[in-house]
Amino acid sequence: MTWVFTAMTVLALPVLLSGERGNVTLRNLAKPVASAGFVGVALSAGALDTNVGTWIFLGLMLGASGDVLLLGASHTAFLVGLGAFLLGHIAYVVAFATLGVDSGVSLIAGSVALVVAALIFVWLRPHLPAAMIGPIIAYIAVISTMLVLAVGATASGATPMLLAGTVAFYLSDLSVARDRFVAPGFVNRVWGLPLYYAGQLLIAWSLLSVSK
Repeated sequence: MTWVFTAMTVLALPVLLSGERGNVTLRNLAKPVASAGFVGVALSAGALDTNVGTWIFLGLMLGASGDVLLLGASHTAFLVGLGAFLLGHIAYVVAFATLGVDSGVSLIAGSVALVVAALIFVWLRPHLPAAMIGPIIAYIAVISTMLVLAVGATASGATPMLLAGTVAFYLSDLSVARDRFVAPGFVNRVWGLPLYYAGQLLIAWSLLSVSK
């Protein structure tokens, strides 16, 4: 069934991209289907059979919820959607920590991530409303922690699929930030959405190798 649910996401993605060009109805139909696909992959991979899997499943569910919330155009919808993704990233942080991480590698990765996080904030800062500065700092901190722990978990023996998915998810968040605050446009979805769904699928598929 994992392949069936993967195909659901893969097939819904081009429909979603087509809808993002101005067809709101098509977008609103395709996005929940695409997101349901990676949730289905996790379930069929036995997500609820392990502690790590349960945390990853929670992260995927929060991501899917955020996807639906971000279909709204209002500022409130954006903030609630952002909150759902923030909580989803925290769930991933717990999952990756539960897998076990290489502390030395994580320390090095954390140093690099801190520099990158600072550069991202410097890039975004001139475009942020005052009310968004705090939430964005918190969000950058959490996604950076998620990435660092994914590196550490992979160094400790987790499947590289987990790290690949996390990197793709991390990069997709940059497309959302660019679209929302810096330079709105369809081009952000062209590269951001495929990265996002690839990332979530890879994280879901990584559950096939989880034994905790």
